[in-house]
Amino acid sequence: LLEKLALEMIEYYLGDIIRETGKIVMAGGVALNVKLNQRIISLPYVKELFVQPASGDNGTSLGAATYAAHLAGETIHKMEHAYLGPSFTNEECIAACEAHPAKPIFTRVEDGPKKAAELLAAGNPLAWFQGRMEFGPRSLGCRSILGDPSYPGVADRINAQIKYRERWRPFCPSMLDTVAEDLLQTNHPAPYMTFTFDVNPAWNDRIPEVVHEDGTARAQVVTRETNPRYYALIEHLEKLRGNAVVLNTSLNRRGEPMICSPTDALNMFYGCDLEYLMLEDILVTKK
Repeated sequence: LLEKLALEMIEYYLGDIIRETGKIVMAGGVALNVKLNQRIISLPYVKELFVQPASGDNGTSLGAATYAAHLAGETIHKMEHAYLGPSFTNEECIAACEAHPAKPIFTRVEDGPKKAAELLAAGNPLAWFQGRMEFGPRSLGCRSILGDPSYPGVADRINAQIKYRERWRPFCPSMLDTVAEDLLQTNHPAPYMTFTFDVNPAWNDRIPEVVHEDGTARAQVVTRETNPRYYALIEHLEKLRGNAVVLNTSLNRRGEPMICSPTDALNMFYGCDLEYLMLEDILVTKK
């Protein structure tokens, strides 16, 4: 019913201008309904849908800041990414490990993305912490739990050990821009995991852990420009496993907010059955 009414309202209020421009922007909590968004994109006169990734109430902060900047004479540029939160250095990650009561076992590795890909390629789930925290409800490769989607059962393992959530909730694929058009059968932008797409059936057996039972995936297309370390990880995984796709879910336990700091990540790590945590280039393991 929501989809039916939303499509009718779009046609009634915006049909003429969308036919002229091909573009539509959505905000508000309903804009996070990925199935509705897929139906909007499939309208014959829609070339591009933009959904600001924090389009619920938290996004009003970004709107207020943008409005204030406009009043002050600033030029408002296109939003290219959602990496707007705090970041932490290797030294700060080491300090958090040294101060943590669980006395973590940790080592500094030479190439964090490469080591992470090797752990994933061996079938392990991995807590992945790097760069600036994402703004909004979706983990986009900076505060994520990752898995290799070509391994049958890795989603169930993440559910049982870490997320404790209903199995019908699909896990999302992050993919390199080099394979996105073939996998999603469209070149529509998808940087924020706010849309579902029909997956190319040729990929179903290659990445079974991130294709929903209705044949769709809530996808994130990753570019080197916006997240170079995450891009490098997926590139390494592609060399090891043949697929430029990683399973990506938020770095938190059910009912808790997404992790922000290294200390938050360590607390979560020791409150679940995860075995590997990558804090920038610092690899934390359990006995």
